[in-house]
Amino acid sequence: MPKILQLTPFVLCSSLKDQIDFYCDRLGFTCGFTQDNYAFLKRGPVAIRLLEFPPRDDGKPLGDEHSFYIDVEDIDGLYDSLRDRLADLPEGRVRPPFNQPYNQREFHVLDEDGTLVFFGEGL
Repeated sequence: MPKILQLTPFVLCSSLKDQIDFYCDRLGFTCGFTQDNYAFLKRGPVAIRLLEFPPRDDGKPLGDEHSFYIDVEDIDGLYDSLRDRLADLPEGRVRPPFNQPYNQREFHVLDEDGTLVFFGEGL
């Protein structure tokens, strides 16, 4: 029977270099491949595909209505390991760990183009 291996979302960005730097330097991903307007990044079993794209006609950030969720173990440990890398982001770009009513503990980070990245662990 066929087996689905993983989901790798496309994340739109206005500057491929800036997004690669953000995901690698701030969130601990590594860049496995880049060409023209495309990059493939990975951290453990999680991967994303960056796609440089022209600005939206309405002037909103490219990621304004996009998000994805990364399930983790030891959410507080992960946040602690990233805290210094995230500390100088503008106010409102990082939400520290908190408990959700749907039995998840999460923290949130907005990337360079407004895509909301959720990190979460079941309580």
